Amino acid sequence: MATQVQTSARDDLGARFEAVRALSRDLAAPLSDADATIQPHPDASPAKWHLAHTTWFFETFVLRDHVPGYRIYDPRWAYLFNSYYEGEGERHARPRRGMLSRPSLDEVLRYRRYVEAALLEAVDDLPEAARDLVELGLNHEQQHQELMLMDILAAFAENPLLPAVWDSAPPPPPRAAPPKRTPRKPGLAEIGHSGSGFSFDSERPRHQVVLRPHALAERLVTNGEWQQFIADGGYSRPDLWLADGWAWVKANGIAAPLYWCNDGDAFLRFGLDGLHPVDPDEPVCHVSYFEADAFARWAGFRLPTEAEWEAAAADDDPSAGNQLDAAGPVRPRAGGLSLFGDVWQWTMSAFLPHPGFKPEAGTVGEYNGKFMCGQFVLKGASCATPRGHSRASYRNFFYPHQRWQFSGLRLARDL
Repeated sequence: MATQVQTSARDDLGARFEAVRALSRDLAAPLSDADATIQPHPDASPAKWHLAHTTWFFETFVLRDHVPGYRIYDPRWAYLFNSYYEGEGERHARPRRGMLSRPSLDEVLRYRRYVEAALLEAVDDLPEAARDLVELGLNHEQQHQELMLMDILAAFAENPLLPAVWDSAPPPPPRAAPPKRTPRKPGLAEIGHSGSGFSFDSERPRHQVVLRPHALAERLVTNGEWQQFIADGGYSRPDLWLADGWAWVKANGIAAPLYWCNDGDAFLRFGLDGLHPVDPDEPVCHVSYFEADAFARWAGFRLPTEAEWEAAAADDDPSAGNQLDAAGPVRPRAGGLSLFGDVWQWTMSAFLPHPGFKPEAGTVGEYNGKFMCGQFVLKGASCATPRGHSRASYRNFFYPHQRWQFSGLRLARDL
């Protein structure tokens, strides 16, 4: 049975570790060894690599550094499964991860069991600094759970048979609608993380921002509205696009969101549950920053700033909306009004350090800060985000051309 992600706060770090690790196994359960090995494009990674890399993280930063006598499972594997940590030495090139036919998926799962047993045996005696690293590792693995779903979808989309990973699931029961948001008055507001609870270093410190008069849409842009954009020549009008965006459209033949196709009569979309007609009422998904910006201009609106979005979400429940509860064919759903869930929402704000930003000490300080160049912030959470992982201050980020993530948009306007 698929593992449920617990969203309530739990004091038992070991139990949370087991729950998060189990969900990763569930996500990989439908995959063959070949499914888990292929790499659909250089930005993606094989599912097998995600399973091993998240394990390497716990083994390296917790067990190796804080548990006397721990024996590394296989010292050679650090070269394979280090992602980008320069402080941990040389590593296998990211675009070549799909060439790792060995270790097999079964061997990687044995590696996971070995590290899990060692960490669970040690967890109650870990010093506070190591427990903090376990917390970081859990949030890191939750990020990779969403990446696994993104990359599995991208890999299966490369197969001309367009196979489904999971059978279609019935829509989840409706959740209580959030209260109607009161427009925030212009002036000073505070954004960024403060107080108790986990946060990544890029979310800190909390600081003041100035908001100009503005309004945010109550809901996300839908597939039906995107089809109107297409019908009106949205992908063939250079006046709607940033120069880099228009060059990207022309160079790559972009004419619709990623995973959409046209059978001659209607648009179809490919998802983790196979090929289905596009539902006009569902939030549009798998669009780039370039596309989101062009659509907003076509519609007579703009994208929100990070500060506008975060200020609006200050009183919203970050665990609300359509988010990941169990392994299965996640997809955006029609009718959601929460600021969280369904799709990550592009903002017009660059991913830059907050005033006073300080990276974490040590090698884990490479986690966010060195990527603060050329990328844009996305806010909220998606249908593939483990419920309870996100919060108002959370800062997802991608390059403006990327769209294999579960990304959409909410419109904004000046008043």
